[in-house]
Amino acid sequence: MVTLINRLDAAVSKPDLRHPEKQNRPDTPILKKPDWLRVKAPGSEGYNATRQTVRDAKLVTVCEEAACPNIGECWTKNHATLMIMGDTCTRACAFCNVKTGLPQPLDADEPNRVGMTVAKMGLSHVVITSVDRDDLADGGAEHFAEVIRQIRLQPPKTTVEILTPDFLRKDGAAEVVIDAKPDVFNHNLETVPRNYLKIRPGARYYHSLRLLERVKERDPSQFTKSGIMVGLGETKEEVMQVMDDMRSAGVDFITIGQYLQPTRKHAAIDRFVTPDEFKAYESIARAKGFLMVSSSPLTRSSHHAGEDFERLRAARDAQLAGKRA
Repeated sequence: MVTLINRLDAAVSKPDLRHPEKQNRPDTPILKKPDWLRVKAPGSEGYNATRQTVRDAKLVTVCEEAACPNIGECWTKNHATLMIMGDTCTRACAFCNVKTGLPQPLDADEPNRVGMTVAKMGLSHVVITSVDRDDLADGGAEHFAEVIRQIRLQPPKTTVEILTPDFLRKDGAAEVVIDAKPDVFNHNLETVPRNYLKIRPGARYYHSLRLLERVKERDPSQFTKSGIMVGLGETKEEVMQVMDDMRSAGVDFITIGQYLQPTRKHAAIDRFVTPDEFKAYESIARAKGFLMVSSSPLTRSSHHAGEDFERLRAARDAQLAGKRA
């Protein structure tokens, strides 16, 4: 099902354009999904309970905003990825369903509400992401750090995974977030370098790669994680080069998933990559030395994040034990 671009704002009786910058673009074709990408529509009791918890706390989730296909599964299990700093992004990536435009000022109480909600949900592992906030001097780095601190204060045993913007042209911002000591620092490269101008025009491939490398340089104890989408016209050789680049930057965990087109105004799907091809990518990535690999059509950055974190930690412990032997 394709997400509609327009939302009707009943208060002013006019359309609220979710992606105003895409309105004049020609429609792209929508390919029929293969059987391996079909999921059950959400609506279980657990799903509704998670939805209500998020609503009560007045928080935003990337699960809804990015139209994640795994929302039914994750919310049924009481897992939700919280998206901080509002629902409006200052970037206009060709693949993303998050609303674009000029964001509202930061909500100073949001970190406290995030901490309380994580505690209320009883999460052992939580993923926090955000919109890009190019309008802020620090890109929202201090707000991100405060969210991490509040989670540590309220449910102190919860492990924290963050999925951050690139903090492009925000000197010192990344270090503020790194020094808040999340357990996992994730920043997605999203696609191969050749596609950046078309798919991720506001970002720079080597800046994103360098961000991940800086995390390891500043705090080697933090796990680093990054992901890409396939089905955007990339070649196998290009994907393998991205793997090599990630390993050179010390990335521990790679995720590879199928790109799904949110609307006819977004980048078109080049093709649906088969499950066997995803398995091949997983084998290649493990051979290149990643501690953890998630590669499947429905893989997303935070899908099964808690279970994957335990496997990631166990893999590093086994690696260290092997070095001592």
